[in-house]
Amino acid sequence: MKKTSYKFQNTLIAIIVCTFIVGSSIPATAADPTEQQGLVDKARVSFESLLKDKNLSWLKENLNQAKGLIIIPSLLKAGFFIGGSGGSGVLIVKDEKTGQWSQPAFYTLGAGSLGIQFGAESAEIIMMVRTRKAVDALFASSFKLGADTSVAIGPVGTGVKSNVLADILSFSRTKGAYAGVSLEGAVIKTKDKWNEAYYGKAVSPIDIIVKRSVSNPGSKALRTSVAKASAGK
Repeated sequence: MKKTSYKFQNTLIAIIVCTFIVGSSIPATAADPTEQQGLVDKARVSFESLLKDKNLSWLKENLNQAKGLIIIPSLLKAGFFIGGSGGSGVLIVKDEKTGQWSQPAFYTLGAGSLGIQFGAESAEIIMMVRTRKAVDALFASSFKLGADTSVAIGPVGTGVKSNVLADILSFSRTKGAYAGVSLEGAVIKTKDKWNEAYYGKAVSPIDIIVKRSVSNPGSKALRTSVAKASAGK
């Protein structure tokens, strides 16, 4: 009985060791990008919805001025102040030579100071990036609006004109209302894990937007929609 027991124990140990070795040798795979694709799809829906709104006609009429867009489908007030990250979004940038829009890079937007004005419970946000300086600043892992570049609330209303020269203009809608969300002092950070999950390997915003070394066909609908709108179609 003892010999049989020892033999069983040795066999069990051998199985455990082999399982550990084999499991350790299997390379880690990228996470399922379903969540990331969901955000890309929501960004397209928010973009198209906001551009159809007559109160945001200035955004639509001047979209050709944009060098980049940050689209945040849902910015939550509670998370914005308590958790430091109120919403996730994507950045896409227009190539100055070809006019083509880049693949999306993932970011979060969170509170960086107590001076931020955010009266609603949630908001859809589009930030129009208007200068090369602002685009380049967004390639950093962390970027503070109003410190590294200037940011202002975009004009709202039909037939409105604007002489605002800010690097970034923010447009927001909160449950059908248009009380601007002041993002002065907010912090934008890259979502490196999300970028890795969506593209299947570790990549930076520069890899995605400047080098254009990766792509995901799931972003086609978003990029096509933005390209048509910026071309006035």
